[in-house]
Amino acid sequence: MRLALPALEPFLAENVAKEVRKDALVIRRAGEAPAPGAAREILAAAREIDREFLARIGGFPVRIEIPYDRIEPLRLRRIELGLDTARRILDAWRHGRRLREAFAAGVLEQRLFELLQLYAEETQALSHSVRLPGILEPVRERVARRLREAMARAARTLARDAAAAAQNG
Repeated sequence: MRLALPALEPFLAENVAKEVRKDALVIRRAGEAPAPGAAREILAAAREIDREFLARIGGFPVRIEIPYDRIEPLRLRRIELGLDTARRILDAWRHGRRLREAFAAGVLEQRLFELLQLYAEETQALSHSVRLPGILEPVRERVARRLREAMARAARTLARDAAAAAQNG
């Protein structure tokens, strides 16, 4: 796997950039007045970002068919939770309140944990649709499982540490 990583690094960088774009959509929209259907609009925009990503990675040795029927319920829940969380944070900031005042004790940590868990579930679902070069295909499931486990472990730690920082700040 270490030998394959340099070949996959540009692909992985594109993937991270794609996810940052999607998260930025949620945060930007949270700064606007709430509107019915906002989460669904972001979901549609996320599909377009996916299409652009798939077009850009055409030259990489990776093939992906995104199982939207499996990931969109996860993605929609993550968008809805992200919108509400970001709105509460922005509202506190706009009114000169501290972040810790925007959430009851433990709520921010739970929300961050749920957001990260949903992302990990989406990643797991997507891992089944990734086709790697022949030599790497046998390790795909093992790598996907380890990635999911690492993401789950990191989710709890990140959520706890971020919530603690918010409480102390």
